[in-house]
Amino acid sequence: MLLTSENLFLFLLAFVWIVGAVIQDFKKREVDNLWNFSLIAFALAYRLSTSVFTNNYLFFINGLAGLLIFIVLGNLFYYSRLFAGGDAKLLISLGAVLPLSYDWIVNFKIFGFFILFFLTAGSLYVFIWALFLIFKNTKGFLKESFIQFKKYKNSFYFAVFLAILWFFLVVVVGEFRFIFVSLVILLFPFLFVFSKAVEESCMVKSLKPKDLTVGEWLYKDIVVAGRKIKANWEGVSKAELRWIRKHSKRKILVKQGIPFTPSFLFSLILMIVVDFYGFF
Repeated sequence: MLLTSENLFLFLLAFVWIVGAVIQDFKKREVDNLWNFSLIAFALAYRLSTSVFTNNYLFFINGLAGLLIFIVLGNLFYYSRLFAGGDAKLLISLGAVLPLSYDWIVNFKIFGFFILFFLTAGSLYVFIWALFLIFKNTKGFLKESFIQFKKYKNSFYFAVFLAILWFFLVVVVGEFRFIFVSLVILLFPFLFVFSKAVEESCMVKSLKPKDLTVGEWLYKDIVVAGRKIKANWEGVSKAELRWIRKHSKRKILVKQGIPFTPSFLFSLILMIVVDFYGFF
């Protein structure tokens, strides 16, 4: 069981910080760095004080080791563009919380299930949110879907070719249990076009310079008072934001992502449910 008296405070700490991150994400579409990194400070301070009290410093060392592992994971997800900066920092901060066992085989199992729950629950959450956006702008979504389909029609032809090839390969080899892969291959271009259509029709907004925030994703490169500001994954920097607000009065097109922090909350709740049934 993970919910021991020693770990209960860590669970409560993570829950409070994730709820705070969700509130910030919905309110400002960003999570403060200070909020994310203060979770590390509180989690490690609790681990250290507990270790001093019990004269067993492994509890503190486990927190440091988990933090280092999640620094690697957070940067991996960020630079592979699966996570935005705030999400990656929140994941890194949870690294100081999640080593909840003195057995590192169990800890790696905890990490694996948390990431699995996060990606699964996150995918379902994003899909439901996308359906909500489509409902609000059905006409624009259908129009953009047609545009994206024409743009990537060769991908559909290639997917059909690969699916047929895989189907015949499975039949020849006799491994019929893998025939579902053909369907996955066929679905991939549809999912890609679906996501692109949602992004272009429902997630591009026009904002006044005073309403922009640090890290905002520009829809495309802009030129403000002779200075070119590029649209990139890192978003608008503080210096670029000051320049835009000082020299531009025109609205700026930005891409606003789906608030992803609720996925952390779903994952933590699922971890508690799984632990309640004695899985760990």
